[in-house]
Amino acid sequence: MKQNHLLLVAILLFSFGWSCTSKKSNAVKGEKFPPELVSFTPYENNPVFNGTDTTTWDRLIRERGYILKENGIYKLWYSGYNPDITNEIHLGYATSDDGIHWKRYPGNPIYKDYWVEDMCVVHHKNKYYLFAEGLNDIAHLMVSDDGINWQRAGDLDIRKKSGEPISEGPYGTPTAWVENNTWYLFYERGDKAIWLATSPDMKVWTNVQDEPVIACGSTYDKGAVAMDQVVKYKGRYYGYYHATATNPWSVWSSNVATSEDLIHWEKYKNNPIVRPNRSSPIVLIDGDKTRLYTMHHPGVCVYFPKK
Repeated sequence: MKQNHLLLVAILLFSFGWSCTSKKSNAVKGEKFPPELVSFTPYENNPVFNGTDTTTWDRLIRERGYILKENGIYKLWYSGYNPDITNEIHLGYATSDDGIHWKRYPGNPIYKDYWVEDMCVVHHKNKYYLFAEGLNDIAHLMVSDDGINWQRAGDLDIRKKSGEPISEGPYGTPTAWVENNTWYLFYERGDKAIWLATSPDMKVWTNVQDEPVIACGSTYDKGAVAMDQVVKYKGRYYGYYHATATNPWSVWSSNVATSEDLIHWEKYKNNPIVRPNRSSPIVLIDGDKTRLYTMHHPGVCVYFPKK
């Protein structure tokens, strides 16, 4: 009887272990870097959007703009400026039916009360959240009901793992992801590395660790790195980031890394995926169709998967 009991326990433990392993393997499917996420060819008529090069407020545009596709409409938020008028950078908006031909919003700029550049836009629970760099590369948050009329919520409060404020200085290129009632914030400090902080309500952000989750490498990204977007595809997270091999910075590239937990990242061995000097990558995933945009000034370019 005792032997039968032990055998039953062993079978149950084996079954439980197999079930957990099975669930984990089913959560992450396919290859780490599928072609549709890493292999792109440029549209022949790039750039598809750029500054007006006239006397308007957006004679020039800055990286990083952001694109969402909602209900068949492509929505572009971008940073525009005209140094002949002011040194301040403001927020513009444009839409498109195909992601190639764009119409500027007639009420642009849609926000000009504060410096807005290098942004990430998240649409979550009927609210739009825009994370951006403000003056002196200090990240801040803005909130909107419609993506056009914005209210500034203030600078992001980022703390060390201990709860102490991070050291003074710039913290920019904010990139947000939300899942299971937790907000994740990727940010850089002088583009020297990428850190990760979390928050339940976006009021206080706490580092998951005080060491970077993505550091500069030894070749194409040895000069600087900064996260531009996080997406989830077939159970894996993909972080699209810009980088340069030089310091002082000059030519930038678009790159990708993958993770299963948002903390431990593996860089794609064939990075950069777009070069030269086309960066701030944003990938749109629509079912089994993908496309990549680079948002680096002087213009927005689009890339389609290689066939």
